[in-house]
Amino acid sequence: MSYSVGQVAGFAGVTVRTLHHYDGIGLLSPSARSHAGHRRYDDADLDRLQQILFYRELGFPLEEVAALLDDPRVDPREHLRRQHELLSGRIAKLQEMAAAVETALEARKMGINLTPEEKFEVFGDHDPEQYAEEAERRWGSSEAYAQAQRRAASYTKDDWQRIKEENAGNTAGLVAAMEDGAAPDSVRAMDLAEEHRLLISRNHYDCDYGMHVCLAEMYVADERFTSSIDAAKPGLAAYLREAILANAARHA
Repeated sequence: MSYSVGQVAGFAGVTVRTLHHYDGIGLLSPSARSHAGHRRYDDADLDRLQQILFYRELGFPLEEVAALLDDPRVDPREHLRRQHELLSGRIAKLQEMAAAVETALEARKMGINLTPEEKFEVFGDHDPEQYAEEAERRWGSSEAYAQAQRRAASYTKDDWQRIKEENAGNTAGLVAAMEDGAAPDSVRAMDLAEEHRLLISRNHYDCDYGMHVCLAEMYVADERFTSSIDAAKPGLAAYLREAILANAARHA
């Protein structure tokens, strides 16, 4: 049996563009081509794709996934043993997160404890809680969400003003780097991306490199984020994404 790229995308729940990218970087090249030159995938290709998606789900960069799968010293059984170990760790972590959420549910509902006048003074006409319900629906079960809520509940007007100024300084640095022609993977841009990550960790929730990369992808995938970031300079969201990805790779 062989399958078209569209069929494989449907089986795996990925986009055709993703499969084309995997082929382009040599991570997953189809075993055959049709007479018309279209990609055709066999069962072995599907097995490899399953392995790729598993490691990607656990946050492995594509380069590391390729190294794992192409290591001649590792047989398929070793991959299964490693995956079992990784899944066991993930399950334990999820159980810890569930316990943290249960604790948070028992506590009072937390949020930004400012008067309407103070909110306007700090945030202007931007409502920081505009998407609160959506955020809770999407991430409410995560430890990061609970941590952010706990910190937000403790912040004063001065704290929010400081956070606002720190974020503005980071944005200004990124805009300047972009205008000076610094590449997103330059040391200058990567250092600003690292500062961006540390600001999140210090002010909101612990943001490791994997989570930072997820945020970077959201900055360009969600037009609301893109529009907000690009308000400082058109194209800044995409620039920041590339800088974050380069910085994460630098620290891998």
